[in-house]
Amino acid sequence: MNTHPPVISVRDVHVEFGQHVVLHDLDLDVRRGEILGFVGASGTGKSVLLRTILGLNKKQAGSIVVFGRDLDRIEDEERIQVDMRMGVLFQHGALFSALTVMENIQVPMREYLSLPRKLMDELALLKIELVGLQRSAADKYPSELSGGMIKRAALARALALDPDIVFLDEPTSGLDPIGAAEFDELIAKLRDTLGLTVYMVTHDLDSLFTVADRIAVLGEKRVLVVGTIEDMLQSEDPWVRSYFRGKRARRIVTTEEDAAAGAGV
Repeated sequence: MNTHPPVISVRDVHVEFGQHVVLHDLDLDVRRGEILGFVGASGTGKSVLLRTILGLNKKQAGSIVVFGRDLDRIEDEERIQVDMRMGVLFQHGALFSALTVMENIQVPMREYLSLPRKLMDELALLKIELVGLQRSAADKYPSELSGGMIKRAALARALALDPDIVFLDEPTSGLDPIGAAEFDELIAKLRDTLGLTVYMVTHDLDSLFTVADRIAVLGEKRVLVVGTIEDMLQSEDPWVRSYFRGKRARRIVTTEEDAAAGAGV
């Protein structure tokens, strides 16, 4: 059991845009070193919460504590230090089209650090190799990359400052099943080797079954349930039951059950 304080603690968060309430009295803890899968129906506010934690969306109430620091109560300089410990892979990669892969990876370095060009080049190449790309990808532009390569390049940029937490927004969307499985394996490997905490917004059931330590389900403007995949399969919440035991999930659930039966569980 993880007895350490949560690396992210969200309490009573309320977010609205005009008269439209997206999140209300939302609570969530993210544990150090875990891969947390964050799911919910389309339009429920998964990306809104992610962006609110990052400070890109304004909340109207509640508190967000990251690394033990209340983000509403710290000075700008300390907030920069917190930001440097968080990396983000935005949906669809969000690479700058006019920059090469190397230049994209160096964007956070240029924003937060003062390093010689040669050192930044070497660090960028290390990140490129870390995510499983060839060094030759460094001089390519996003338009020259496949979908899987874009995801990996965006992940390399998220890792540019050696963060403690990585936020992934739909990291396997648009990838074929083989590419998605390879990306999941990469995330798990990086978590284990780098000691990362991973906050992953996803619709991908395979990802949830294979790499997520816990899953949080968003609905009715709050987190409905948090737990392991086993907890999700046993939940009586109608949406959770439909999502994890519905028609699309049936093959995966059956495979899991068959494997357990074969092992004599």
